[in-house]
Amino acid sequence: MAIEGGEARRGEVLLAGSSPDPIALHAIRRKRRWPPLTRPPSPPPSPPFLVVVVAVAVAVTAAAVFEQSGALRLLNQELEEVQDVVRSLPFSSLPDRRVVLGCGSVCVDFLAAVASYPKPDDKIRSTSLEVRGGGNAGNALTCAARLGLKPRLISKVADDAQGRSILAELEADGVDTSFLVVAKEGNSPFTYIIVDDQMKTRTCIHTPGYPPMVPHDLSQTNLLSAIDGARIVYFDGRLYETALVVAQEAVRRKIPILIDAERPREGLDDLLKLADYAVCSAKFPQAWTDAPSFASALVSVMLRLPNLRFVIVTLGGEGSIMLERSTEGNSQEEVDVDNLLEILKERKDDVATIPTYVSSSVSQLKAKGIGTVHGRLLLGTAEKIPPQELIDTTGAGDAFIGATLYAICANMSPEKLLPFAAQVAAANCRALGARTSLPYLTDPRLVPFLS
Repeated sequence: MAIEGGEARRGEVLLAGSSPDPIALHAIRRKRRWPPLTRPPSPPPSPPFLVVVVAVAVAVTAAAVFEQSGALRLLNQELEEVQDVVRSLPFSSLPDRRVVLGCGSVCVDFLAAVASYPKPDDKIRSTSLEVRGGGNAGNALTCAARLGLKPRLISKVADDAQGRSILAELEADGVDTSFLVVAKEGNSPFTYIIVDDQMKTRTCIHTPGYPPMVPHDLSQTNLLSAIDGARIVYFDGRLYETALVVAQEAVRRKIPILIDAERPREGLDDLLKLADYAVCSAKFPQAWTDAPSFASALVSVMLRLPNLRFVIVTLGGEGSIMLERSTEGNSQEEVDVDNLLEILKERKDDVATIPTYVSSSVSQLKAKGIGTVHGRLLLGTAEKIPPQELIDTTGAGDAFIGATLYAICANMSPEKLLPFAAQVAAANCRALGARTSLPYLTDPRLVPFLS
């Protein structure tokens, strides 16, 4: 990591030398469970009443948990054991090129589950509390690390208790934090998350970190070191000025870029112009293109971004949709993309409980009044999670992206990518928090999708 106004302190928080392999770490953790390594931040000025109630309850629990910081020393002592386990594990599914670079947000999440979302001026009790690492980039790269990739992260935190816990948790999962900037003063970002047990929704109240990251925080030397050997570079759409510098270097080196287009943000258009892959939220395509329908919006996205190889839209429990551009074949048949999407919906398997997919053939996909794209449309389904197992959807989209990064590194076909990513995302919905139940590559639920 980089300290503002000082020398790098790689490994000072947790480990000296290289980070432990996440899969090997899991092999050790099967018998040892460690507490979350976090401490609550100071609350923001004049927060809403509900936030105060949640924050106080979370703070009491988190303070007690943080006292058990012997987990850090335990990790240091077991570094050699981790390396021994790595050498003994036969993971033929691991890609040859596993380094991924991410640039984006990290934070501490203070999660409070409630029986139902409160009304104004209500006083309620939480049903459970968790303090975990969060942030889109931090979550997605943690997922990638647990799947066996070697992620590096560019971001910024403050030199405070929550900043140190953010770094420790990332490093414990095998994320390389050498390129994170640590501000001597200020505050690390944090988010209050209210999880509604009844409606299965979550409400996020975010406090950004200060000072924000700017391009000169990342030296040219650190940029070149971070991107060296990367198979793919991923951006969550935040820290856009710094992200653009990193993206331009990736383009110069012909390293593919994946963008998380959650919603329109400042600077996102400049990043998307350089992207090879995009993963979007359900609302983004039409919000960004003003297209009259969902399917026509996907065609519009591909026409506006000629470098894109595919765009995926995640739909939560409804699965996902991919529009893949094709450079092969000479089909001149034009197919109305709206009609095609309806046909695929009728063909999908509504009985299967595990994720599946249906695909069109390659053709000229036409959106009326917009244009035509040569490619195919794929529809992926989601796992049907039993209601009693569905706990929290926080971070499900980040888990999908982490799995997509793995799939790209492993050269998976779209037919394998969509069900695999859906299964990883579903696994992450079975516990409170964005990372608590992120699966490892050894998870039996993933085996059918890796064969």
